[in-house]
Amino acid sequence: MGLVQDRVIVVTGASRGAGKGIALALAEAGTTIFVTGRSQNEGDAPLPGTVFATAEEINQRGGKGIPVICDHSDDEQVRALFKQVKSECGHLDILVNNAICLPDGLVDKGPFWKKPLSLQTILDVGMRSTYVASYYAAPLLLEDAGGLIVNTSSFGGRCYMHGPAYGAGKAAVDKMAHDMAVDFKPYNVAVISLWMGLLKTERTMAAFEESPDLYGKAVAVAESPEFSGKVVDALAKDPELMSRSGKVWVGAELAREYEIADIDGKSPPSYRRSLGDPTEFSDAVVE
Repeated sequence: MGLVQDRVIVVTGASRGAGKGIALALAEAGTTIFVTGRSQNEGDAPLPGTVFATAEEINQRGGKGIPVICDHSDDEQVRALFKQVKSECGHLDILVNNAICLPDGLVDKGPFWKKPLSLQTILDVGMRSTYVASYYAAPLLLEDAGGLIVNTSSFGGRCYMHGPAYGAGKAAVDKMAHDMAVDFKPYNVAVISLWMGLLKTERTMAAFEESPDLYGKAVAVAESPEFSGKVVDALAKDPELMSRSGKVWVGAELAREYEIADIDGKSPPSYRRSLGDPTEFSDAVVE
């Protein structure tokens, strides 16, 4: 892993939400963070936030934010992103695969066949985009003395959450972390999947404000978007990082282990008992 004073990070899907929070938590002097997204101007999306605004906040925190307009459904744009990283920095220390398409109707009640077919776009930007970004990032991660890929995920990979499209996408990025870790192991690059809890993103806070009586208890224990970034930072600095590679980790549980609190000083709960356990993958390797 590169030293903090020249650490290079890519966080995909960082105009807002978890991606923005993770990028901000990783911002510190000597760290260059490429943040990707499609939003160039306020109003481009129903929710506030742009990659330029995220990059500017990174700069204000002492890091160097580099905004990159990138549609992660377009492989050529993703290839160009990592070509830019190589040209400007020559290596990569951390890739956070967070880009995801959350289509309208995702949280509607009812069976999947009564929801829009467009929900399957989450399998493009979310599942497939994680594979593509990791593919183009790999040569840059090998340039250093180690590296880290984090796939942001959730308990939805083990329980029914928002329907089969969402669940399949989360289960897939969990399995990708395991299988990519096998390929990366000889090169000292770690790959993990990080289960986040309920987040205080722009999207969820809007829902809280619309129905405070319904979501009041949930918001009280929800994680800030920066919480997962603090966990990623601790992982990257862990000398035993490779022992964690190829596994699914609950962010709230790692935070307790690393003695990390959220930005409000609280310790968000793990939902392991109610929503499911991370899967123990087999150690078998079939070429």
